[in-house]
Amino acid sequence: MPVWQILFFVAALLFLVVMSFWSVQNFRVTPDFTSDNWIKIYSAGYFRATYLRTFLYAALAAAVSSLIAFPCAYGLAFKTSALMRRLVVASLIMPYFTSYLVRANSWKILLTEQGVINSALGWIGLGPWPMTSNLFAVMVGYLTLILPIVILLQYFSLANVDRRLIEAAHNLHCGRIRTVFQVIIPSARTGLVLAATFAFILSFGDFVSPSFLGNNKPPTLSVLMVDAVKSGSQWPRAAVVALTMVGTLLIVAFLAMNFAYGAERRRR
Repeated sequence: MPVWQILFFVAALLFLVVMSFWSVQNFRVTPDFTSDNWIKIYSAGYFRATYLRTFLYAALAAAVSSLIAFPCAYGLAFKTSALMRRLVVASLIMPYFTSYLVRANSWKILLTEQGVINSALGWIGLGPWPMTSNLFAVMVGYLTLILPIVILLQYFSLANVDRRLIEAAHNLHCGRIRTVFQVIIPSARTGLVLAATFAFILSFGDFVSPSFLGNNKPPTLSVLMVDAVKSGSQWPRAAVVALTMVGTLLIVAFLAMNFAYGAERRRR
């Protein structure tokens, strides 16, 4: 394992584990060995509700982004010219030259009751609609973060599908829709699963969208972790939340990889 991974991941993770057993006295973190932080967090009903909410939000974002991305990726892989593909891929990369926080704040300006979207809806008598401090706003923020990446990952996967399989399906009088579901998607299964997993991981740990667009109503685990630090410098309890998030993501990644590569291993 490279030294930088040990320093910036393993060492930091071990430090979180150790800190989760420390205590806070007079707003100061004190080295200790107590399980009170774990008991306090896991016995709290608000934590269980927040965990479930965060998981469902991330799963919804992964599903929505995958569904939206697939037609775009399919068109790039099979329906566009090489020049157009290069231009679209460049346009999908360009948003990441701008801070995600800036993009989220831009959406907040657009989605407010006095924003551009509601103003336009008001002109035709359909507004204003509540577009901030709710699930819709959080999903908009998540998609801003993950959708370009999901499209790119799906495109790279679809572009590597063996064209001979598609030609064989057409020769056997397989329709276009049936070819997509029975030939293309199974052939690109690994990349599609990886794209959805990546979307879930980014959404599950995101703080910007729930905080700036959702206004912490209701909170997610990332917001809960920040609140724990702000209220009485509860770094040990924040460490418990962080370790729970890391553990969840490791399990999800393991299950996703097993699903993505399981069929290939069985064929061998």
